Amino acid sequence: MSDESLFREVDEDVRRDQLSKLWKRYGNAIIAVSIGVIAAVSGIKGYEYFQLKQSETAARAYFAAAKLENEGNSAEAAKAFAAAKGGHQGFAALASLREAANLAAAGDVEGAVKAYDSLASGSDPLLAETARVRAAWLLVDTASPADLETRLNGLNTPQNAWRNGVREILGLAYYKAGDLAKADALLNELMADPEAPASARSRAQILLQVLAPRLGAKNAG
Repeated sequence: MSDESLFREVDEDVRRDQLSKLWKRYGNAIIAVSIGVIAAVSGIKGYEYFQLKQSETAARAYFAAAKLENEGNSAEAAKAFAAAKGGHQGFAALASLREAANLAAAGDVEGAVKAYDSLASGSDPLLAETARVRAAWLLVDTASPADLETRLNGLNTPQNAWRNGVREILGLAYYKAGDLAKADALLNELMADPEAPASARSRAQILLQVLAPRLGAKNAG
């Protein structure tokens, strides 16, 4: 046997001996950690599967309710939307918004506003803002500009996606209240925003055309 072969055999024996000692000392711990990792991965996969099935069930319930509504079966649709609220969080939110919109469409403005206010008090900021704006639209004919300003506080900022809807609501409210200058300022803010929707621009332009002669006469007087 050559010296190189001898040294290699001795080295392998030393490594086997070291591994044997390590296994005797830490083998149980290694097994426990391995079992823990397997259990954790299994748990994560199981939870993901549960969430997927829950989402699918909620989606089916929501779209079934929407189908009933589209078919004109309002009473059954209302029950189905109420049932869908008990499932997946996202579809529960959509069902709540649909319920509030249906109340408004049926002429129950007070009930719709209460439903929107309930959503506005939730923890989801996007849903809360959506509910606040929709409630304000329902109240634009009856609430004072000050009340609407309070409801929409913080939404008329350059970064907020609802800013132009808020400007339109408040512009209309101030116009109805006789504060033409404030209405004019808000509507012109909307018109100057390059991200304002075409439909909002069109409505704002019509109102500004109505405002212009009245505002001019008021300033001249």
